[in-house]
Amino acid sequence: MSMATDFFISRMALEPLKLAERMKEAREVLLGPLKTDIAKTPYEVVYEDDRVRLKYYRPAEVRYNYPLFIVYAQVNRETMLDLQPGRSVVETFLQSGLEIYMVDWGYATRKDRYLTLDDHINGYMNDMVDYVLKKHGVRHLHLMGICMGGTFCVIYAAQHSEKVKNLVTTVTPVNFDTEQSLLNVWARSISPNELVDAYGNVPGDFMNLGFLLLNPARLIIDKYVGFIENVNNRDFVENFLRMEKWIFDSPDLPGETFREFIEAMYFKNLLIKNEYVLGGELVDLKNITMPLLNIYARFDHLVPPEACDKLTSKVGSTDKEDLCLDTGHIGIYVSSKTQKEFGPKIIRWLRERDGAEQAADAETAPAKEQKEKTQEKEEGVSPVMTEPTLTKEQPVKPEKKVKGTPGSAPAPDVKETVKRKTPTKRTKKA
Repeated sequence: MSMATDFFISRMALEPLKLAERMKEAREVLLGPLKTDIAKTPYEVVYEDDRVRLKYYRPAEVRYNYPLFIVYAQVNRETMLDLQPGRSVVETFLQSGLEIYMVDWGYATRKDRYLTLDDHINGYMNDMVDYVLKKHGVRHLHLMGICMGGTFCVIYAAQHSEKVKNLVTTVTPVNFDTEQSLLNVWARSISPNELVDAYGNVPGDFMNLGFLLLNPARLIIDKYVGFIENVNNRDFVENFLRMEKWIFDSPDLPGETFREFIEAMYFKNLLIKNEYVLGGELVDLKNITMPLLNIYARFDHLVPPEACDKLTSKVGSTDKEDLCLDTGHIGIYVSSKTQKEFGPKIIRWLRERDGAEQAADAETAPAKEQKEKTQEKEEGVSPVMTEPTLTKEQPVKPEKKVKGTPGSAPAPDVKETVKRKTPTKRTKKA
């Protein structure tokens, strides 16, 4: 027998009486009421554009000058950041007084197959950032990205640096020329053209199966044997089922976005080489001059440290920091141990940099106001005809209530739904 088989048998070998007792307890656990809901923190949907939504989470007391805008990957769902009370990044941030806006990419349908990276980054993402800036009356915001969403944020910060006050990247791949990740090897072995031409959108189940099979021994032994060993523990079972619910909630990936990402990143590694062009503009990492916190996981088998740690040496920021945590790709967000390090570190880091330009904003505001008044006078526009600038001290009352989740917190303004009149790639039919 192989070593893996021997290990499997040794893990499963229990005294018959002990096994019978465990199975009896397991029956009571599995047939009883189980709390497996995820993403229970109240939020409000404040912006919608096609399938994409923007969630707003309001803290009991706002303690920051700028909101945090979070971009998750398009593989799996952003609900992982709010898995359950006590293991929720969202909960940790709200307790610190951070206002959170989180992108929900939704579920791609056939009409989304032609959407490109430019559509998502300079289209949907940029429109949502502009919405938040306008509603808060600020020039920039804190930007945080997760995995592929972090790569989106790096590209965005390079092309729209004036809108990003601080950048936080977590398990974010920027260097795809590494053999340390089986994901890199797998991605370079597939044909994105054939896959997209055959399916249109890349099935989420296909992507999910690929991720799971990157480490089959761990999947079978550590995960499912571990479940059997702890099946009589209600807390363990509930946590296990929550993770399973999140893992198998896998939206399809827009075909052209997948094709572009694989070819530009995994095949050519253009981003870290400073050769990637998006929307006709070079993505120059030296344009990233805002403070940067780059966090990754030492035992990440999907996005290893080698895929992340070159970012800080390529950007133009002088205030930059790398942090490598002793955990894995998902554990960095949900591990009870990491929860004590990950969220608190980001909170401290942002708090120290939240008000650095507040004085500068105050100094430029009167000059900007005077300039606008002069321009209005020259154009013959009456001040009473213009809309007042929205600030935290001067909120705009919503004209109607926005339907959100039960018990959801109030949004800063009425939900905005974008309706496009002219056909673009973002509305092209399949």
